[in-house]
Amino acid sequence: MASHPELGEQEFEASRKMNDLLAQAHFETEYPYSDIPTAFCGKKGKGTPHVALLAEYDALPEIGHGCGHCLHGSMTLLAGLALSPLMSSLSTGTLFVIGTPAEETNGAKVTLSEKGIFDSMDLAMMIHCNDNVSYVPYRSLAMDAIEFTFTGQTAHAAGAPWEGRNALNGVQLFFHSIDMLRQHVKPGVRMHGIVSKGGEAPNIVPDLASAKFYFRAPDRKYLDIVLQKVFKCAQGVALATETEVEWKNVEFSFHEMRPNKAAEDMMEGVFAECGISTTPAPGAGGSSDMGNVSQHCPALQPLLSITDMQIPHHTREFAQAVTTPRAKEMLKIGAQILGRAALRCFTDPLFCEAIKKEFLSY
Repeated sequence: MASHPELGEQEFEASRKMNDLLAQAHFETEYPYSDIPTAFCGKKGKGTPHVALLAEYDALPEIGHGCGHCLHGSMTLLAGLALSPLMSSLSTGTLFVIGTPAEETNGAKVTLSEKGIFDSMDLAMMIHCNDNVSYVPYRSLAMDAIEFTFTGQTAHAAGAPWEGRNALNGVQLFFHSIDMLRQHVKPGVRMHGIVSKGGEAPNIVPDLASAKFYFRAPDRKYLDIVLQKVFKCAQGVALATETEVEWKNVEFSFHEMRPNKAAEDMMEGVFAECGISTTPAPGAGGSSDMGNVSQHCPALQPLLSITDMQIPHHTREFAQAVTTPRAKEMLKIGAQILGRAALRCFTDPLFCEAIKKEFLSY
């Protein structure tokens, strides 16, 4: 996958090959899955508990696998293949290996969550690779991706600019209003955007301009409060610039990651068993559709170090790091961690009860 990156919703080669390998290992497979062209599901075993291992495999534009999804999907697939011959020896338990495309944009985990795919799962998990530190308690921010479009009136920018209503002025002033709003929202909120359309030529007053923003907060409830403030900013800006404004969500909404200490404590122990030292988790920074999964069942997404250097995600340097011998070795260890954690769930009813109890009480 690293040498053949595919963008979200276009991962046809990766998804097909992964599904084929599961079928060869005698999984009951479905591809495409749940009406998503590049999603798949492999199922093996019978009865409960239900454990879902989730695979990612989409890449980033220009950069390739700068977030390491080629490793995430491979860890999950390898864990599933390793568990395959053991499933028949279990008295009860069903393993699901689910391919979840397009995490970077319209995360398929959102659609699968809304369709109830995870409602019957006792535990859903995957591993996300990281640079030089490993940690288990992953936290993410709730996020909405929204595009704001301002419309005005064209005019000759030199001959008769007074006859125009500048939509780009609306976008520029909206950016300033968001900057001013930062003072009045709680710590942990993130608001960042780009001008997605700014006009056609310098000598034409733009009658159409737009900006795409990501808004994030520690939880969905507070994010909704922040968004009401944002929408008022947009309306005020339109009034001030004599333009009109409309907005719409352009990607699926991501929820925050719901913690489950009982599951996290188990995973800390598995990391130690596999010789991986962990550090205290930092605060929430990014967003993931794994947060949506965690609203429907106990879920884990620990981070596993693949290098000794500090390398930011979503960079060409990280895309190179995922192809090193060290990264390939960590791929095997990641698969071992997922396999051991799944077996814990299959063989320890008290553990399953504990994580379910905590999930229901959150």
